[in-house]
Amino acid sequence: MRAYVYDDIPGDQRLPHDSGNPISLNTLSELGVIYKEIPIDEDKQWEKEIDEFAKQRGYKNRDQITVTREGLGEAYEDKIKSFFDEHLHEDEEIRYILGGSGYFDIRGINPPHADRWIRISLTSGDLIVLPAGIYHRFTVDSNNTITAMRLFQDEPKWTPYSRSLPDTDERAARGEYLEQVKSAKA
Repeated sequence: MRAYVYDDIPGDQRLPHDSGNPISLNTLSELGVIYKEIPIDEDKQWEKEIDEFAKQRGYKNRDQITVTREGLGEAYEDKIKSFFDEHLHEDEEIRYILGGSGYFDIRGINPPHADRWIRISLTSGDLIVLPAGIYHRFTVDSNNTITAMRLFQDEPKWTPYSRSLPDTDERAARGEYLEQVKSAKA
């Protein structure tokens, strides 16, 4: 995992867009992001670690998603663009990267990163938990392939609330997230 401030230079979203300004795990933690490295090994120890992590956080369901040009066919470009729309969820978003690579961008809320994108580069063995209410977006990188395990507390659901909608900022999950970050900083 590598995190840094997104450079905001127009261009292909799949490129690194690395501003050269690194972001620490501590800064990610202050924003409510949880990161854990669980290397994928031949002995499949990683499966036990994922099971334990899921149990600790109360996750009962999981599935797997593979995003490739071949797998999605003509829908690929539209799907990638939809993932890249700034949005939030009312539940945590947990992804464990099984193969390939991609980027999660999260919206900073505290100076010096207030309202800047923070790009988190993930590869095989990286696990990330984005808190409910955090604005974020996702894209594959220039390799155009990623396979991720998604974990859910209840039935699998993935409902994005686009920031472009007028009431998204008023959603309960957003208010609770901002309060959580503010309380953690105090």
